[in-house]
Amino acid sequence: MAKRDYYEILGIGKNSSQDEIKKAFRNLAKKHHPDVNQGNKEAEEKFKEINEAFQVLSNPQKRTQYDQFGHSAFRPEDFAGFRWPNFDDLFKDFGFNDILNNMFSEFGGRKARTRDGNDLRYDVEISLEDAFNGLTKKIEFPGFVVCNSCDGTGSESGHLDDCKNCDGTGEVRRIHRTGFVQIANIATCNKCGGSGKVATKHCNDCDGNGKIKKTRKIEVKIPKGIDNGQYLRITGEGEVGYNGGYKGDLYVVVNIKDHQIFERNESNLFCKTTIDLATAILGGEIEVPTINGKAKLKIPQGTQSHTIFSLKGQGMHYINSNKKGDQLVKVIVDIPKKISKKQEQLLGEFLSGKKVETSKGFFEKLKEYI
Repeated sequence: MAKRDYYEILGIGKNSSQDEIKKAFRNLAKKHHPDVNQGNKEAEEKFKEINEAFQVLSNPQKRTQYDQFGHSAFRPEDFAGFRWPNFDDLFKDFGFNDILNNMFSEFGGRKARTRDGNDLRYDVEISLEDAFNGLTKKIEFPGFVVCNSCDGTGSESGHLDDCKNCDGTGEVRRIHRTGFVQIANIATCNKCGGSGKVATKHCNDCDGNGKIKKTRKIEVKIPKGIDNGQYLRITGEGEVGYNGGYKGDLYVVVNIKDHQIFERNESNLFCKTTIDLATAILGGEIEVPTINGKAKLKIPQGTQSHTIFSLKGQGMHYINSNKKGDQLVKVIVDIPKKISKKQEQLLGEFLSGKKVETSKGFFEKLKEYI
């Protein structure tokens, strides 16, 4: 599925200021943040989309790249570090953080810290024909998953207790007094890592980590028309999160093998074919290969060597579309190295009085075509 425009996602115009971008992000984040939509996968995906748009548009350099080249300006690894902030972090710039901390304390303590799983990258190599037709490919990749023996707790059954250092809240609160002012400093508990729980006996299968490394197998649908270096994001197929955090994503990067006949430029294909001198002079019809079969190409009389012909609609699919680009065929006239006396005489008569001119080369004509 094609990515939506980042400006459209945030509901802003392309001339919006940084303050307007931040304001739009906060308003949408408060509505769709996973912390206020527990278990709602649709809200999680919506927020990922919002966060990705904000990470690009809030960075002046990335925003300039996006305005010039769109989504193609970025690689999968450019998004690998994108993580959404905790819900209360969205309010820090407004000075509401301490108020929220006190509110959470009054209602039974804060939620223990979570951490989302890492994103993974998998490179897959396919042929040009596969890119033309699209395919479903089975892939295997290693990654961390929840330990089934302890359900991710890292503890043997019956050996998981509340952390005494933070009373099970996952955070340690320290109060400092300066005159009549009381300042609360809240930090993640270093004993339980923010989970609020401590294993008194570690799980034997995962050594207390709560996750184990495992090779997984999934099917990936690669759309027709995909280009070299483009990628697919498989949501939730990355590594498992910590303490209930969301899973990371899997980025499948497509690499297309070089083809023996065709070269590709976006949705257009290029190839070369050779014709004999008689066909070049008299004209005719030849057969040329296409990405999915063969096609007839009409050669007009007097065709010059290195002439480029276009076969409309014989190129690659536009991604996820039945529309196709063109196939450009460069015709090279094969000049015989040896001819008979009779042929020499006939050619001499035919070419007498002809001026020799230097014709445009392949790349010059290609520039004109593009």
